Amino acid sequence: MNAVETFELVLLLLAAVVGLHAFADKLRFPPSAALLVGGGLLAFIPGLPQVTLDPELALVLFLPPLLFDGAYFTAYGRFRAHLPGIISLAVGAVVFTTCLVAVAVKWLVPGLPWAACFALGAIVSPPDAVSARAILQRVQLPRRLQALLEGESLLNDATGLVLFRFAVAATLSGAFSTGEAMASFAVLALGGAAFGLIFGRLAVLLLKTIEDRTLFVTTTALICWAAYLGGEALHVSGVIATVAAGLVVGWYQHEVMPARVRIQGTGFWRTMIFSLEALVFILIGFSLRSVVDRAGGFAEVTATMAGPVLGIIVAVTAARFLWVFGSDALLALLRRAGVRRARPVGTRQAGVLAWTGMRGVVTLAVALTLPDTMPAAT
Repeated sequence: MNAVETFELVLLLLAAVVGLHAFADKLRFPPSAALLVGGGLLAFIPGLPQVTLDPELALVLFLPPLLFDGAYFTAYGRFRAHLPGIISLAVGAVVFTTCLVAVAVKWLVPGLPWAACFALGAIVSPPDAVSARAILQRVQLPRRLQALLEGESLLNDATGLVLFRFAVAATLSGAFSTGEAMASFAVLALGGAAFGLIFGRLAVLLLKTIEDRTLFVTTTALICWAAYLGGEALHVSGVIATVAAGLVVGWYQHEVMPARVRIQGTGFWRTMIFSLEALVFILIGFSLRSVVDRAGGFAEVTATMAGPVLGIIVAVTAARFLWVFGSDALLALLRRAGVRRARPVGTRQAGVLAWTGMRGVVTLAVALTLPDTMPAAT
């Protein structure tokens, strides 16, 4: 496609976003699901060009503003109060899902090396921040449950990305060190948090010097990408750096932003986040055609991949349920043993928590970064 055709396609997708979103609202149907289905149907319209998401561009373009926006509006006190539960989901559940999926893949496709199985497990292990946001905006949940889901969506991508990198390196090199992986994860996580906190504080000082409202709002938009790219440039977690910077700027927003600036900024961010989230979902659906073509067509997908794909979906879902209900049962036992700080959420809330592990843009983007030399990468 030339530049004009690309621009025309973007306009078409934006028009489709408006139509599908309005249609979903009228039928009280989740807009994210409508955009996914609509994008998938659009992909197979004769004459429309194929769209292939560039994985690096998808992560850099969509992830930082969505993470920053979520962190900015997160109540810091509530986030800190529920941090143990958030870490349990964002780290423990992701690691557990990676391992369980790896075992399932090895059983379903015995010819794959263990490291490649773990790489696939890491790809599908982190629930998607965009999907979680899309659901949370349309339902009323207990405050603790909402805090857990919001916090998990901010941090779990970092765990999945780190696990994926180590699994790919182990597959290609044939060597893996658990101690080295844990040390590297600690450096990436702690380094990302430290850089994000420092960068966020510097951003607050910068914002205090800006008086023009339009320039102020524009600068806040640049902060999220600067935090992410700065963290990646320093070889720490850009995801955690963005979240930490967003928490700091959000914490000090009332000190640096007059009410009129916050109103203008809120309108700008709502429009930008809505556009990015909608484009993510419709592009995921629109990329279905290229995924099917890479696999060799629907017949090949049905014949050779339907079983393993179904098995992986079952493993991912089961892992989420096992971790959530297992953790809640452990908290209930500790509570009965006299540990007052152990507060189980209960069966009903645990059921909601277990069903909210949607996958989305990060899973797709990371899958597309698999090296061609990986076993079964194509």
